[in-house]
Amino acid sequence: HVQLVESGGGSVQAGGSLRLSCVYSGHPEATYCMGWFRRSTKNEREGVAGIDQVGRTKFADSVKDRFTISNDYTKKTLYLYMNDLKSEDTSMYSCSAIPCPPYDLGMFFAYPGMNYYGRGTQVTVS
Repeated sequence: HVQLVESGGGSVQAGGSLRLSCVYSGHPEATYCMGWFRRSTKNEREGVAGIDQVGRTKFADSVKDRFTISNDYTKKTLYLYMNDLKSEDTSMYSCSAIPCPPYDLGMFFAYPGMNYYGRGTQVTVS
């Protein structure tokens, strides 16, 4: 079982930056694809950024060149660095994980219903 606890959300002006953190725990012998989802205006889960067990990353087109993701395995903490924030980035951001293998980063984004999630942290850009 995986536990995910997010922090770092808040209110920021357009053009500003935030860093989200996700402290995680899981099976000690498992490896995971991890990342961040947010709710779209239609209340659907939208994949924002992901990183697999060997460090490959994937980003939504809307955040490429503005967001970066990293995983500190010694601290068991996932980070999302968000720069040049826009009003359309306003959303609840949830940390997410899925065992990799047997899954992969493509499946992490394609089948969000299969993932583990934290409770989320709100990001508001005005």
